[in-house]
Amino acid sequence: MHDFTRRSLLQGGTALAAAGALTGPALLDFAKAWAQASPWKAEPGAKLTVMRWKRFVPAEDEAFNAMVAAFKAATGTEMNVFSESFEDVQPKASVAANTGSGLDVVWGLHTLPQLFPTQVMPLNDVADYLGKKYGGWTEAAAITCKQGNNWLGIPVATIGGYMTYRKSAVEKAGFKEFPTDFPGFLALCTALKKNNTPAGMALGHASGDANGWLHWMLWGHGAYTVDKSDKVIINSPETLKALEYTKALTDTFIPGVASWNDGSNNKAFLSGELYCTANGISIYVAAKDDATKKELTEDTYHALYPVGPIGKPTELQLTVPILAFKFTKYPNAAKAFIAFMLEKENYDKWLTGARGYLTHTLNAYDSSPVWTADPKNQVFSQASKRALPASGIGTPGEKAATAIADFLVVDMFANYCTGRETAAGAIAIAERQLKRIYR
Repeated sequence: MHDFTRRSLLQGGTALAAAGALTGPALLDFAKAWAQASPWKAEPGAKLTVMRWKRFVPAEDEAFNAMVAAFKAATGTEMNVFSESFEDVQPKASVAANTGSGLDVVWGLHTLPQLFPTQVMPLNDVADYLGKKYGGWTEAAAITCKQGNNWLGIPVATIGGYMTYRKSAVEKAGFKEFPTDFPGFLALCTALKKNNTPAGMALGHASGDANGWLHWMLWGHGAYTVDKSDKVIINSPETLKALEYTKALTDTFIPGVASWNDGSNNKAFLSGELYCTANGISIYVAAKDDATKKELTEDTYHALYPVGPIGKPTELQLTVPILAFKFTKYPNAAKAFIAFMLEKENYDKWLTGARGYLTHTLNAYDSSPVWTADPKNQVFSQASKRALPASGIGTPGEKAATAIADFLVVDMFANYCTGRETAAGAIAIAERQLKRIYR
């Protein structure tokens, strides 16, 4: 756990300046002026304990820490911030929700606020304030965080996952451009395996990576867990087609993907073992920052997800919502901090610090400089606009959030692709689990 001070803010100035962020006195002056005009005044003696996911891009973390320190200095709010791996955020937030203590604010993943809707503080006023000021919210991000008319959390950003590939390997496989449909994608991965330059994506309990690409596979074939009325419809011809296609795809993958977590493909790509994967921009950023990987950096490119038989984008992108628990003793401080995070003077620079890893969910940031700073960043600017909500075509809420958190879709694909179950058996397990959730 870290306690951020003005001194740590100033010490971080050099790295943040390189990322284009407000730093030192400039950031502190803005924060003080903002606190004076803010609709939410932090309670005297306010103390917030904040949990977030561990960063994948160091400059993003530095920009976030500077923002936290400036907020503390400007409002007098004590800020205790700590980070957890993707896999640990949801369990630890659930413990806090169940015990009513330990955390005030959580910056989490997917539909985290929907897991315990009665334990979070509605943030309608914060959402309205930011939405009106910054051109409105992207559709999927808003749906993901709302229950009826109530905002259970604020969609701070989307971590866009798209294809990361070695251009030389794709060209050697016979493709001048990255494929745009599922047949072409399978043909590419087959050729990559033949050339000993394999593709690979997580089949394990990777909260971001596995949920993201396997829902893309499911939805791309026109299959869904539930329909618009939340009736379980996973047992369908479309699901069978999705399983069969994905089995053929994973047969081309590098060995070991069934045990991968969210960092496994990053390591394999950067070590030269992997040549094509689905990921955020963090692989490319890590390569750029390593002087020994100049050749890899120049050879790394990005592409949108190929489109499945349904004929339109069907992407589950990783929304990272922030929530405040209703049992916090400092609700005004929590709301002020969340609003402060997304103000232009912070957020536009924060996006620059994230270097394309975070994609905006407020439309006013379409023109953020980060999307033109490097042509290879541009693909990720579309993540929030091309995504479906985590509930697919069903109703957002606790049930859909539970299905994501319990990896029901991931396990269905993994059960079949690894040979643990027949296609019918894998579907039957998923159907039974979904019916328990949606009873």
